[in-house]
This record gives sequence, structure tokens and C-alpha cells, in this order.
Amino acid sequence: MNVLIYLIPVSLFLGGLGLLAFFWALKSHQFDDPEGDSHRILTKDYDDHPKR
Repeated sequence: MNVLIYLIPVSLFLGGLGLLAFFWALKSHQFDDPEGDSHRILTKDYDDHPKR
């Protein structure tokens, strides 16, 4: 039971880091073009290099 004293704060800290990473991704516009991905996989054109 003493191990819970360490595991609970560590798990809360890691969960908070994950939540901060998610909000950072939202704020830095990582999810701006969900429509583009769905259209891009349906095209016949194949591009070896990603667009910059």
C-alpha cells in the first residue's frame, strides 16, 4: 500500500503532461485540416515528398 503514495502523484503528473500536450497541439493548429487528409487519401496522384 505504500507504493500508492508514489504511484498516484506520478500518474496525476503524467496525465497532466498529456493534457498539456493535447492543449498545446490544439493551440498550435495541429488539427486544422481534417478534411484535407480525407480527400488526400482518395486521390490517384502519388507524391513521394510531403508538401512544405
